[in-house]
Amino acid sequence: MEKHLINRNIKKLLEKSREVIMKLSKADIATRQAFSERMLEYGAIDKDFVVFEADIGYSTFSYLFGDAYPERYFNMGIAESNTMAAAAGMAADGRTVIVCSYGVFITMRAFEAMRTFICYPNLNVKFLSSHGGVTPAIDGVTHQATEDIGITTLLPNMKVLVPADTEAAKKMFDVAVKTPGPVFVRLMRDPLFNIYSKEDTFELKGSKIIREGKDVTVVTYGDIVFQALEAADELEKENVSIEIIDMYSIKPFDKKNLLNSISKTEALLVVEDHQKRNGLGYELSNFCIKNKPVIFDNLGLNDTFAESGNYYKVIDKYGISKKHILNKTKELVSKKRK
Repeated sequence: MEKHLINRNIKKLLEKSREVIMKLSKADIATRQAFSERMLEYGAIDKDFVVFEADIGYSTFSYLFGDAYPERYFNMGIAESNTMAAAAGMAADGRTVIVCSYGVFITMRAFEAMRTFICYPNLNVKFLSSHGGVTPAIDGVTHQATEDIGITTLLPNMKVLVPADTEAAKKMFDVAVKTPGPVFVRLMRDPLFNIYSKEDTFELKGSKIIREGKDVTVVTYGDIVFQALEAADELEKENVSIEIIDMYSIKPFDKKNLLNSISKTEALLVVEDHQKRNGLGYELSNFCIKNKPVIFDNLGLNDTFAESGNYYKVIDKYGISKKHILNKTKELVSKKRK
């Protein structure tokens, strides 16, 4: 009898889980591939457009461009600083340039070259930065870029974008190319879900309110958008309403949407697949202190490296999964009512 009840309860939990997931469309390809496919299309439009790769073209999918336009594709090998210097030279000649690699290598191995050769002269170099956050969970800490947002937003002239799905990734390629100066685009390792359509538009300094609510504003980006949406469905059953903002433009960020939302909810939770320190949460807390003090908290990696493992288990262990969003939201609602 007891075993029967346990099995029945497990079945109910699985059915509830499926109800949430069915509202999201499963992605066929990762954002890194979608971005590179759009890059290939753009190659036919701009004949001066060139792509630099640091020896992992089959992982970033930049090889698609290389196969089509070998004379405009430069694989520099495992030499990220040299790649930056060469890209800067091409950009100084008036070309639009994209550098492709993993986030950890772009932002750490080549930081000084990115800063001095590209950002300082404000050159037209864009960065396809794959394996953002802990999306490469199984690959371990050497490939998990959990500091990249803090590093790139620090640099003068750098703009930072993070698409949540494949359609957004394609559109943000266009935004990056149209934006003068360096633009860093953080992409995921694996396919997750799709929420945007071909009709959706994106812009620098933009954001999307993807769910309206009245109790707490939840700001997030990239892969954690889907965790927030699942948490919202669970919270709704408990009469807690959250407003979710996909802050896809990290630098510059959308102050107007943020201010309008927190003026309504009077509470803000920032959740990100990144270190808490120097992430978007730090930036928005500073903004709120100066412009609109509200009840605030943030979730992210708490001054720690992540371990390797299943993606969903990793985000849960390090405090950025649906469960943690749900619990932290309840805490903020409780504080509001005191």
